[in-house]
Amino acid sequence: MAADEFRFGVCIRDVESPAGLRDTARRYEALGFDVISIPDHLSAAAPFPTLTAIAEASATLRIGTYVLNAGFYKPALLARDVAALELLSDGRLELGLGAGYVREEFEAAELPFPTAGRRVDHLEHLTTYLKDHQPSVSLMIAGDGDRVLTLGARQADIVGLTGGQGRAGESDPLAARVAFVRAAAGDRFADLELNLMISAAPSDSSAKPDLSFPRRHAPDLPEEEVLAFPGVMSGSPRDIADTLRDYRDRYEITYITVLAPFADYVAKAIAELR
Repeated sequence: MAADEFRFGVCIRDVESPAGLRDTARRYEALGFDVISIPDHLSAAAPFPTLTAIAEASATLRIGTYVLNAGFYKPALLARDVAALELLSDGRLELGLGAGYVREEFEAAELPFPTAGRRVDHLEHLTTYLKDHQPSVSLMIAGDGDRVLTLGARQADIVGLTGGQGRAGESDPLAARVAFVRAAAGDRFADLELNLMISAAPSDSSAKPDLSFPRRHAPDLPEEEVLAFPGVMSGSPRDIADTLRDYRDRYEITYITVLAPFADYVAKAIAELR
């Protein structure tokens, strides 16, 4: 695969002003990012109005959700918002969906917190509805569980991999997850795009990653094990570029999304790749 087959996204949480958001979108575009995404947490900016403003700031950037908490939405109401954003962005929307996992956010939204199985059931129901009613919208399903990855492999255009620690006994968790997706997708695999979230990377000349985000999900693991997560980048921009080339060549991962605090540093790796 050629280097220009990579795509790069940045996931931003906060908006300070309309002008600041427009400037942010244009700056990331100039740094080489192809997609700007918004997460779906109550502490972050509201996804749909924020993405509408980003689409207005650039004629070429794609916009996405990384990822919507399916449990917050009823299918018909979400489909209406998706249709509007797809129209207002001239077809540049990539809709990312996940099952949701933060109990406190369900409670703050005055919604019941179902079991994991029921949350995935709802994600599947929502996915089926959107594919029937908004078939032109590019769909990502992201997660780590077998049922979520199976759903993504069989129904989505993009499968998002979390880049975490993997399962007990896995010497190469990324290879294991990709192999699982490949088996679940069957003949569809050739048409799937694989995405990886970079949840930690350096932000200064120390070349050491800030591990605060992956630590939320693995608070007790030794540091060397967290540093080994596939979604944790260490070293110089050239080192990171080499790692991403390896991920592309070994695992066919060509779409990389990075959290905003590390985007400027990872942009230097993008420059190495293009």
